[in-house]
Amino acid sequence: MKVKRFFAQSMAEALKQVSEQMGPDAVILSNRRVDGGVEIVTALDYDENMARQRLGEQAETATNGSRLAEMQADQHRRLEDELSRSRDRIREVREKRASQGASYAEASFAELHEAAVTEAVEPAPAPVTKGYSDELAQMRAEISSLRDLMSAQGAEAAKPAGSAVQQRLAERLQEFGLSSDLAGSLSRRHQGGRLEDGWKQALKMLATGVRTSRQEWLDEGGVYALVGPTGSGKTTTIGKLAARYVLKHGADSLALVTTDRYRVAAHEQLCVFGRILNVPVRVVDESHTLDDILDELSDRHLVLIDTAGLTSSDGGYQEQLSELARSHHQIRTHLVVSATSQPRIMKSVWHCYKMANLSGCVMTKIDEALTLGESLGFVMETALPVAYYTDGQKIPEDLHHADAVPLVRLAVERLKSLQQQQSVAEGA
Repeated sequence: MKVKRFFAQSMAEALKQVSEQMGPDAVILSNRRVDGGVEIVTALDYDENMARQRLGEQAETATNGSRLAEMQADQHRRLEDELSRSRDRIREVREKRASQGASYAEASFAELHEAAVTEAVEPAPAPVTKGYSDELAQMRAEISSLRDLMSAQGAEAAKPAGSAVQQRLAERLQEFGLSSDLAGSLSRRHQGGRLEDGWKQALKMLATGVRTSRQEWLDEGGVYALVGPTGSGKTTTIGKLAARYVLKHGADSLALVTTDRYRVAAHEQLCVFGRILNVPVRVVDESHTLDDILDELSDRHLVLIDTAGLTSSDGGYQEQLSELARSHHQIRTHLVVSATSQPRIMKSVWHCYKMANLSGCVMTKIDEALTLGESLGFVMETALPVAYYTDGQKIPEDLHHADAVPLVRLAVERLKSLQQQQSVAEGA
C-alpha cells in the first residue's frame, strides 16, 4: 500500500495533485484544514483488512471504514513525522562528524541518509568511535523499525488527458450541486471507461472526503455553541437537541444559554423551549458574562448555547465571537449552514464565523433544498466535520446524527427526484 500526503491552499487544488500524482484509484483516507490550506492523506491499493492488521488493537475502536481510514492516516502522519525527526538527527550527527574532520565517516552517514529515503538499510561500516557508533546504531534501529511501515514513494503519474467522458462526468457532478472546480477535480480522476463507473468513483470519493463527527453530543456532554446567520435554524436545532436529550437523560443535567442581547425579545423562542422542557435558560448580558454563567452551570452534563445571527457589519458581531473564542471553558462552536443557501453564501458565512474556532457544522433545511451537492461540496472544501443535519420542523424527530455515506446517498436520491420532476414537466 502506498500512502502519501498532499498540501494545497484549497480542496480543489489538493484533489488535482492527487489526480496527477496518484491516479484514479487512490483512496482518500482523511482531509483536514491546516495552516495555509488543506491536507489530504491518500492511499493506493488500500486494503481494510491489512489496515486493521497494521493498527493492531487500536483498530478495535474503529466502528466503521471511515474511522479506520482516519486512524490509518493518523498513523502515517506520525510515522512521517518520526522519520523526519530521524533525518534531522542524522543530519546533525553528520555535521558534527564533518566539523571534526572525520571525512571517511561521511560515506557511512551518506549511506544511512540514503537508506532513510529509499527504505533500504545497508550493513553498518566499521565504527570510528564508540560514542558515534552508538548514535549510528540508534539511527539505524529507528529507520529499520519504520522501513516496513512507510510506503515507497513512487514517481509521479503522467497527467491524464481530458476526454468526452470526463466532460460529461463533470457536467453531471455540477448538476449534482458541486462547484465547477470540485466537479472538475473529481472528474479528472476518472482515466477512462464508462461514465457510470466514473460517477460511482466520484460519489465514493465524495463520501470519503465528507467528514462527520463521531461524537454524539447527548452522550458525550460538554458545552456546544451554534453560530450562523439569522434564519439558518440555530434556535430550532437547539430545541431539537434539548428535547431529545430530555427524553433520553432527563432535564436535570441540561441547560440552555443565549448570547443574543442585541435584539428585542430575541431569546423568547429559546425560553419557550425551556419552559416546555423544564430546562433553565440563561441570558448573557451586561450583568452576566458568558464565563460567569458557564461557571454557574459547571455541574450540568450538557450546555447548549444559542447566538445572535449577526453579520460582520453589525456592531455586536466581533464582541460575540470574541466572547466565545476567549472563554476559559472548552466551547465547541459549530456553524449552522442552511442547505438552501447558495454555495457562495455558504463560503461567505464560513469566512465570517471561522474566527470563532469552529469545531464543525450542522446542516439544516435538508428537506427544502433542491439538491444537496452544494452542502456536501462546502463541507468537503472547508473540511468542517458535520455533526448533525435536520430535514423538517418536527421536534425532535427531524434531527439526525450525520454519517457521510447516507448523506451522499440522500443527495443522489434528491438529484434523481429532481430529474424525474423535470422530465414530467417537459413531457406535460
